Amino acid sequence: MSIDFSSNFFYGQIPKELGELISLQALNFSNNHLIGPIPTSFGNMVALESLDLSSNKLGGRIPSQLTNLTFLAVLNLSQNALAGPIPRGKQFDTFENDSYSGNLGLCGPPLSKQCGNDEEPKPPVPMPKEDEGSEIAFFWKVVMMGYGCGVVLGLSMGYIVFTTGRPWWFIRMVERDWQNNVTKWIRRNRGRRN
Repeated sequence: MSIDFSSNFFYGQIPKELGELISLQALNFSNNHLIGPIPTSFGNMVALESLDLSSNKLGGRIPSQLTNLTFLAVLNLSQNALAGPIPRGKQFDTFENDSYSGNLGLCGPPLSKQCGNDEEPKPPVPMPKEDEGSEIAFFWKVVMMGYGCGVVLGLSMGYIVFTTGRPWWFIRMVERDWQNNVTKWIRRNRGRRN
């Protein structure tokens, strides 16, 4: 139901695997020497009611995935090195200044420090994706299959026709055209030499 690892002199990063404890209701890592970012996997702990990560050396942004924690009633991220805008929405709109105090890099409501344009997260530009279900991918698969089949069929038929000598009408037509083209080419080259 709850894990209390407060005041244990733990150091290093918080393991992201803790996010797999989806039935956990309270997590306390306060008063340790933890560094690094808050794992985004914490957003999976949907039953979490209390999260205390205060008095550590955690850095980076507060993950927006934490707004998925709709039962979160207590949040204490104070006295860390967190930076950037505080996520908005759901339970995060209910927390006061004391949940974030001592993080000089944080900005946005409920803090009085407003975020500048350079600190606001920019939404990622969606890239056109050719996944398995898209029409573009399907179209190119059909084109490449047709091209591949055509090449294989053409080479096979050419090999069969010229090795067996049948059908005669096709061979005569190709040989006649080939012979006429070679003859014209020879005459042109002789004329240039003279």
